[in-house]
Amino acid sequence: MITIFKNALFLFVLAVVVALVANRFSPMSIALIGQWDQDEGVISANAKDKVHDNVVEIANIEIAKSIYDDEKAYFVDARSSDAYRAGHVKGAVSLPVGEFDAMLENFLNRHPPEQPIITYCSGRTCEDSHRLAQMLFDFGYENVSIMIDGFPGWKENGFPVE
Repeated sequence: MITIFKNALFLFVLAVVVALVANRFSPMSIALIGQWDQDEGVISANAKDKVHDNVVEIANIEIAKSIYDDEKAYFVDARSSDAYRAGHVKGAVSLPVGEFDAMLENFLNRHPPEQPIITYCSGRTCEDSHRLAQMLFDFGYENVSIMIDGFPGWKENGFPVE
């Protein structure tokens, strides 16, 4: 009986160690310590990768609305085409992360790299806006920001939607 318990304990410890090592080296790893309060910022699975080093997060939805009202930037929806069709920021352009390669050429032809861009997705727990912002930065867009409250935050505040 003691041998079974020791073997079970050994397998449990081994599984925990393997899981921690896999999490440590995974590009989609989960932070084990840090900020978990959604009100304080994005809960990102890729914090270790610093995927959004080159972009600015807009944590205040009112600032995003001010930029929208001044028509200072393109709003780009990183969500799926279906989610975009179901509702989006009025005037926003759809560029789903999953369709980035297929839609990039058309996007590049219509939106010059010097134009400011604000990406958004489904809120603070969604990382697609961060991934899209980094992808755009990698293609020469240097003025990219992320509206971290995403479409839900925009809609909840009664801002213009289509």
